[in-house]
Amino acid sequence: MLKTGQQHLESLRDGRRVYIGDELVEDVTTHPAFANAAKSFAMIYDRKRDPENIDVMAYEDEDGELSSSWFLKAKTRDDLRRRRETHRRVAEWTCGLIGRSPDHVASFVTGLLWKPDLFEDNLRGSAAHLEAYYDYMRKNDTFACYTVLPPQGARQPELYQREGLTVPTLRVTAEDKEGVTLNGMKMLGTSAVFSNETWVGNLLPLGEEQAAESVTCAVPLNWAGVTIWTRKPFERFAVSEFDAPFAWKFDETDSMVIFEDVKVPWERVFTHNNAALSRNIYFETPSHAMGNHQSNVRFQEKLKLIIGIARRSAEINNVLQVPAVRDTLGKLAAAEAGLGAMISGQIEDAEEMVPGHFSINRRHMYGALHWCTQNYASICETVRELMGGGPFQMPADISVINNPELKQKFETYWSVPGQSAIERMKFLKMGWDLLGSDFAGRHQQYERFYAGPAFINTLYSFINCPWDEMTGTVDRVLAGYDVPLSGEMRHMAAE
Repeated sequence: MLKTGQQHLESLRDGRRVYIGDELVEDVTTHPAFANAAKSFAMIYDRKRDPENIDVMAYEDEDGELSSSWFLKAKTRDDLRRRRETHRRVAEWTCGLIGRSPDHVASFVTGLLWKPDLFEDNLRGSAAHLEAYYDYMRKNDTFACYTVLPPQGARQPELYQREGLTVPTLRVTAEDKEGVTLNGMKMLGTSAVFSNETWVGNLLPLGEEQAAESVTCAVPLNWAGVTIWTRKPFERFAVSEFDAPFAWKFDETDSMVIFEDVKVPWERVFTHNNAALSRNIYFETPSHAMGNHQSNVRFQEKLKLIIGIARRSAEINNVLQVPAVRDTLGKLAAAEAGLGAMISGQIEDAEEMVPGHFSINRRHMYGALHWCTQNYASICETVRELMGGGPFQMPADISVINNPELKQKFETYWSVPGQSAIERMKFLKMGWDLLGSDFAGRHQQYERFYAGPAFINTLYSFINCPWDEMTGTVDRVLAGYDVPLSGEMRHMAAE
């Protein structure tokens, strides 16, 4: 099934409980904090169905029906290229600003399918349940977010126990022949407000004593006992699209999700009571690599936008001929080209973790992931330097043109050769929304931590590095010579 945008909006009117502070949101598709972003997600579904996109962004599944290409199980490199282009178009339409778009978690789930025994050995029937859930997602074009981290303060449960406090982390508190009961909190439900379901799991290692927390399951976000507590929504405070074009419609939001006596049937439970496995499923399958390949592709589209702002800033400020400015723009261009090459390498050097199935090259993907998380902030700082104080020279908002007298003065004093005051203001407002606003601050933090702490990202590269190849090079060089025999040493003539 290829869901329409309207169908997706209707699916969000499902009785879910979303809180902004103490306000219970009745309809996320019409509330001023979420309505425009909801339409942006709906736009993805509609554009995917357009004639110019459907041949790439949909494929004919085993049942002869069209499904979204982010559910495609790649059997060739061309399948991987198709998936990449699907991710790229979604990112292009959203300027790379929606990190947890519908293709993200879908890629995680698709990657899990390739090693069913991994699940079956832990929980009888779970392999079939996972396959059935994948089919359910594919046939309904389900949009899932994920909540796969414990609350920050609860990662050392012994501290809570020492003070007699309840550990807030989600855990299984009961089970019976029908399923498990969940209680606790998970983070960080990015896009949860606009998703149909949340994939509950664990991306951080758990100790054996945390077996009750090691559940992996899928939960519709409108089920009884589920509540979504969102951070401050930027859309609500955007004056207009002109003044804040990205916050106006691309704030995917981040949320804590609370589960209180939520009953999950066994058909939706995929790991249970196995602390190590609950994390390993993502790394012993292509899951983590497939999901974060989407992140790499998305980042590149966002980087194109940022570099475009840098170039346009240089043009507007009439400094494009300055050698230092060209040097800066050249470095930015080289960085984007390098990232694109790393993404292409993920496909050209694709792996077959399971014979007959192609998956993203993990080493190349983790290298790109590390580069993205480590360089975003400095790239933004570089572009802000090119923008200079321009954003602060603009009036508070575009309402200034509603007053004819003020509008005339604005056009007189703010216009520059080749650019009207309104055009100049429009560009600077856009640049600041992306690089300097509250919305921009959230993206600085998001791009730094969406894949986990920095040491975790470098550990991924450490684990996937072919160290034998590296040290083998050293050994070959060392084996090529020995201690010189007497008389073989060159004696330099004394000066």
